[in-house]
Amino acid sequence: MANRWRSAGGNLRAVLQNPSPRQQAPFQSFSALYHTIQAIPRECTGNRVSVKDRAQGRIPAVVFSQELNPSTTTVRSVSKKHLLTTERKQIQAILKSVELPFFCSTRFPLQIRAGSGSSDLLESGNVLPIKIHRDEESGKILNLVFVWADEGSQLKVDVPVVFKGEDVCPGLKKGGHLNKIRATLKYLCPAEHIPPKIEVDVSKLDIGDRVFIPDVEVHPSMKLLSKNETMPICKIVATKLENPESAGV
Repeated sequence: MANRWRSAGGNLRAVLQNPSPRQQAPFQSFSALYHTIQAIPRECTGNRVSVKDRAQGRIPAVVFSQELNPSTTTVRSVSKKHLLTTERKQIQAILKSVELPFFCSTRFPLQIRAGSGSSDLLESGNVLPIKIHRDEESGKILNLVFVWADEGSQLKVDVPVVFKGEDVCPGLKKGGHLNKIRATLKYLCPAEHIPPKIEVDVSKLDIGDRVFIPDVEVHPSMKLLSKNETMPICKIVATKLENPESAGV
């Protein structure tokens, strides 16, 4: 594994220092451009090794290819998972900046170095986080799972739904309630067109109005995978009176 990284790393350093406009995807999160995840290879597995890594301020991670479009020439080999460790402080800083709901729908540059503090670049590329394992009691991050998100590859992504316009929504001003039915929508996306979030505008909704999936505009290359397309994303419902008998008082 390390030998393959070394053989591939010769020209990667120059590419990272001078990225071409083509490499900077137009739909990539703005904040992601400032967060290049640094990692080093992890040759061994097991609970003892992971505990030792965490004690040293590192988080075990793995990156692999999702391989949903094998005909694409940019898709990497899926013969082996790449075992890595990342810096806990950097991951925590990224989560604080990007915000957790959007972390797993944001592409990040990844640089794999020969060792902690090393300038020897073994491999690089874009990755998409797909899972964060946490300790149930403490909430500390135990492991991270990434997939390669090279340009041209197709990835399944759960994109968070956010709502805007609640402050001017007619239905809410009348005392209605915004029933948020879908928290995410699953899409098959080209890696370069993954949206960190999907915004749903409720600024013109009245009581009884709903927003359905076809009402939301996304990049035409994105294919919806969420089930039950007829289920609304949200709706404005009337607030029930706690004591209907007192309504006429």
